[in-house]
Amino acid sequence: MPKRTTGGGPDLNPVNLGAAAIDIGSKMHMAAVNPACTDTPVRAFGTFTQDLHELADWFKTCGVTSVAMESTGVYWIPVYEILEQRGFEVILVNARY
Repeated sequence: MPKRTTGGGPDLNPVNLGAAAIDIGSKMHMAAVNPACTDTPVRAFGTFTQDLHELADWFKTCGVTSVAMESTGVYWIPVYEILEQRGFEVILVNARY
């Protein structure tokens, strides 16, 4: 089986520069933002309330306006509530789609 390589694909143009993504987990949330706004575009956050507020602060610092998050359990609920209260457009997506 040949080894797959990256690169050489079509250039992708950003559609929403203010978008972020979160992979919601039971012990940690992985968040990603536009690489142009920070030196560390992917960060891990804990699941406690203080961690979620730090996540929202980081998003504000990076100019995020909308957030797509994927979760296989109910762990998304506190994240959704905090981000929505902070004024972000929050979308819960199904990884199967």
